[in-house]
Amino acid sequence: MAAIPAERITVTDPASTTELHVLVLAGGLSYERDVSLRSGRRVLDALRAVGVEAELRDADVALLPALVADPPDAVVIALHGATGEDGSLRGVLDLCDVPYVGCDARASRVAWDKPSAKAVLREAGLPTPDWVALPHDRFSELGAVAVLDRIVDRLGLPLMVKPAQGGSGLGAAVVRDAAALPAAMVGCFAYDSTALVERYVSGMDVAVSVVDLGEGPQALPAVEIVPRNGVYDYAARYTAGRTTWHTPARLDPEVAATVAQVAVAAHTALGLRDLSRVDLIVDTEGRPHVLEVNVSPGMTETSLLPLAVQAAGLDFGRLIGSLVTRAAARRG
Repeated sequence: MAAIPAERITVTDPASTTELHVLVLAGGLSYERDVSLRSGRRVLDALRAVGVEAELRDADVALLPALVADPPDAVVIALHGATGEDGSLRGVLDLCDVPYVGCDARASRVAWDKPSAKAVLREAGLPTPDWVALPHDRFSELGAVAVLDRIVDRLGLPLMVKPAQGGSGLGAAVVRDAAALPAAMVGCFAYDSTALVERYVSGMDVAVSVVDLGEGPQALPAVEIVPRNGVYDYAARYTAGRTTWHTPARLDPEVAATVAQVAVAAHTALGLRDLSRVDLIVDTEGRPHVLEVNVSPGMTETSLLPLAVQAAGLDFGRLIGSLVTRAAARRG
């Protein structure tokens, strides 16, 4: 399915959400806490702008007592990193019978672990770069030099090294010379005990946000990402002036349609719901390659999903409000 015109996306009238009490969860204890707080405040402001009663809360020891004492009609998870994406918090919300926007705990666990997600995508016939997942313990036990030599022999150069679990580009590095691989691995292990090493695909970085408002998952316009230093790392994502975005991405119509189809297929293969963001590389021949799928996309002023919503001509608050209405209907 291609990116769809805004008039084909039906969002809920804000009046239907004004009776709901919505909790926006943000913060947490991951490396992405600051980004999460910015996402949470953006979602909070957008919901309040369309008349939704919403409050912002951290995921801390006070959360469960608050859920029991005053259960919200729905939760928006604006937590990034493990707290919001590894499925554990969603499992707790399920125990409390509190509905939330986004996929369930099982799907979240699979998408959060990049090697597991890539295996599901590959099984579904979707293109994703060849990879190897290497836990730190095995890396040490088998001999770092021998392992790295074999990785280069098998996958070639350049390579992308990144944490198997994590986001925002933290701990990620492009390796163009074999001599730089050990340092990239050390940097990666600072953020996760397992490194994902995959074949680097040169081309256009694009992100496709997928939303489902009751008529099946649909792709919003792709966002093209052009980082000033060539790598979309943490600084490039969240520092003004470090990255230029083009929405819609500067793709030929046929390629754009294929990219949208692949993104929707990835969302479906992983069993996701409501919303996701699919990160891809479109190579020089116009072929898309799925890198990863994010189940709790950033919502900050420089985040990709809000850019796609704006490019589709949609109101961000009404879109989130529609997702909240769908989530609230799942209670019980």
